[in-house]
Amino acid sequence: MKLKTIIMGSALFVGAALTGASAQAADKIRFATEGAWAPFNYIDSSGKPQGFDVDIAHALCAQMKADCEVVTQDWDGLIPGLKVRKFDAIIASMSITPEREKVVDFTNKYYSGGLRFLGRTGEKVDLKHLDGKTIGAQRATLGAQYLEDNYAGKAKLKFYDNQDNVYLDLVSGRLDVVLSDELPTYNWLKTSGNGDKFEFKGAAFMKNDNIGIAVRKGDKLKDKLNEALKEILANGTYQKINAKYFPFSIY
Repeated sequence: MKLKTIIMGSALFVGAALTGASAQAADKIRFATEGAWAPFNYIDSSGKPQGFDVDIAHALCAQMKADCEVVTQDWDGLIPGLKVRKFDAIIASMSITPEREKVVDFTNKYYSGGLRFLGRTGEKVDLKHLDGKTIGAQRATLGAQYLEDNYAGKAKLKFYDNQDNVYLDLVSGRLDVVLSDELPTYNWLKTSGNGDKFEFKGAAFMKNDNIGIAVRKGDKLKDKLNEALKEILANGTYQKINAKYFPFSIY
């Protein structure tokens, strides 16, 4: 659920385009994900991408009877890489925003989320008055944009290249509170061993954040993916993947 700063230049990817994926073949789809947004996408101990996004990609390919490949790409390189055909689609918990829709097409949503603050257990936090507090978020996300719009010049804002580093500074005491997407933070509280030390502060908000798969402008792959998504929602495949990661629906 990330508000990427769109990098219009793609010179860094020209060489990759020459040696990378060509136009999407009918029987193979190459997806790109970030690999740093657990439980949606992450790298396992064997170096392979895993997570909700990855499982959805494989389910869509199976429904379409297409071979599936999932590769990783740094967040800032996802849209430029897509535009120069390094891969066919992006499935990386990317928010559907008007800015992005100027340069890529999106499928229908495959899940929705919202933002929520996180702080130390038992510590009172007045979310309406965070002046002087140090607040952290991952750079180029909806959370970071919200902080810049609402707390710049009031609180000390710190932005990080990935979410893991946000959590590290929270645990170390260098941050007072964190603003992040609720769903990956829910997972971190359950799996990091810090669930008793930290808790959500306040209710989730901006819960109309719809997440889609990005494809190149005008690519008919969008329609094929939308049809496959509709089918896995209807036949129960989506629900099984959802239940693997969350005890509640995120659709």
